[in-house]
Amino acid sequence: MTGVVELTAELVGIETVNPGLVPGAPGERHAVERLARRLEGAGFAIEIVGPAGRPSLIATGRGRGGGPALALNGHLDTVGAGAMPEPFAARIDGDRLTGRGSCDMKGGVAAMVVAAEQAVAAGTGGDVVLALVADEEHASVGTEAVLDHLGRAGRLPGACVVGEPTWLDVAVAHRGFAVVEVELGGRAAHSSRPADGVNAVAHLGRLLAAVEARDAELARRPPHPHAGTGSLMATVAHGGEAPFSLAAAARAVVERRTVPGEPRGVALAEVEAILEALTADDPEVRGRCREVLAREPWEASGDAARLLELIDAGMEAAGRATPRRFGAPYWMESALWQAAGVPTVVWGPAGGGLHADDEWLDLSQLRDYAAGLSRLVAAFCA
Repeated sequence: MTGVVELTAELVGIETVNPGLVPGAPGERHAVERLARRLEGAGFAIEIVGPAGRPSLIATGRGRGGGPALALNGHLDTVGAGAMPEPFAARIDGDRLTGRGSCDMKGGVAAMVVAAEQAVAAGTGGDVVLALVADEEHASVGTEAVLDHLGRAGRLPGACVVGEPTWLDVAVAHRGFAVVEVELGGRAAHSSRPADGVNAVAHLGRLLAAVEARDAELARRPPHPHAGTGSLMATVAHGGEAPFSLAAAARAVVERRTVPGEPRGVALAEVEAILEALTADDPEVRGRCREVLAREPWEASGDAARLLELIDAGMEAAGRATPRRFGAPYWMESALWQAAGVPTVVWGPAGGGLHADDEWLDLSQLRDYAAGLSRLVAAFCA
């Protein structure tokens, strides 16, 4: 589609590394300003929401009325540049466009902008709402601000397409996650007299073994049809201060991946159960845990069926195979949209090297996605 490659390259050229990941990075403001100018010139109503230093853009193409509104959601922030050479200078080699954010997900954002512009210029019944957000890679400040703003205004759309890279397949589920911090208490003593103390590091070892055992139990469960099974693992562990002293304290971070259908709070409950079992085996164990971050798993609702039909039709018109339905092992902001009552699917162009030093976007996917998305917007908002 005309202009989509050029806009992708332009967006890659605007550094939007998330300062929550790389302190001092510029964030999304310059990209928001650039897209706001462009979309205002195309007749979209512009709203800037969220923290002043981390703005997100809501650009609404007004329809004639009589049709449902559709949101197109993409994030503008990227992870750090790592060792990528010239990360913010888009380079095109054949059907590859290379640069930080090209795949995750400035190509998807560019396609959404171009498709929305085209649909609005042709005329739609319902509104087309571009939600181009900050901070997806860290704390989701942007999408939460957008949903709060639209919800308070009574303007939540009839459905949402999240344009994360899916290689033109459709994600209809993803796992959630929770992070639990565990603190273990001991009693310091000289290592030559271990009976005088309580070694928190020994308790930490038992905790790690119990976490591994629980993970194996989860892997044996019947898998969710798209999201697979949950998991439990320790990702951080510390304990002790000196080689000849029993550790007075130790700590660990335990991460739980959840699948649709598992209850809220399952991570904290499982870690608390592990601590209780350790205490039952050894009354000297003193520990406490707390959940510090959690995101819910997601599964597309039945109300998203119309979106799926239109995506299939768009890819068929582009000469591509019917998109596969799959579940992602990682979390995405589709869960936030659906929790707000907006039926959602995840569908976008991709390439390779996400969060790596060789990130690139497949331009044939980008062009077909933009064309298919334009058809979807016109049909859904009719």
